[in-house]
Amino acid sequence: MSSKSLDRKSGRFVSPGERLGVIEEFIPDAGTYVKDGAIYSKVIGRALLDFPNKRVSVYPLVRGVRVPKIGSIVLGQVSNVQKQNAFVHMYKIDEAQLSGFFSGILHISDVRLRYVDSMFNVCKPGDVIRAKVISEKNGTYHLFTKDRNLGVVYAFCSQCGYMLELGRQRMRCPRCGKTERRKTALDYGKGLIAQKETENEN
Repeated sequence: MSSKSLDRKSGRFVSPGERLGVIEEFIPDAGTYVKDGAIYSKVIGRALLDFPNKRVSVYPLVRGVRVPKIGSIVLGQVSNVQKQNAFVHMYKIDEAQLSGFFSGILHISDVRLRYVDSMFNVCKPGDVIRAKVISEKNGTYHLFTKDRNLGVVYAFCSQCGYMLELGRQRMRCPRCGKTERRKTALDYGKGLIAQKETENEN
């Protein structure tokens, strides 16, 4: 991609994950991240290409743009689960909507203080989970749920999709009776989704 073609696009609107250039051409600056030698936008905003200094940055479209940072408490929906990892689409940070779409990964070693043999006993696709961001590398947010207030806040039956109820050892579906395991947060089920489930049942 030539400097001339990039120059025409300087100031253009970009969204998180949009490619801005490569590290051979530019030095990544504010609002960007690097993955496999390419530079991408981290936020919603305007791409600023500084050719004299060979820098690329993204100016946030609005002030107070919310993106995950190390230490952020985020809320997200589990999109995929493997034996060692779970992948999460984050959409809230500290109870406020995030400015874009961000993905996080929860590794089995960051789930709880005691040993966990499989992520399938921690969460399932579709569950809503609260986690802490502990690192960010190449645009990937690494999550942590070892604290008591972190973990699954809403879990849904893998058989019929109904919201699971807490039990002593396992979680139980009140609709079909299936039992499952999760790593739940201390305030599991307390909130808007739980209220909606009750309304729908009535």
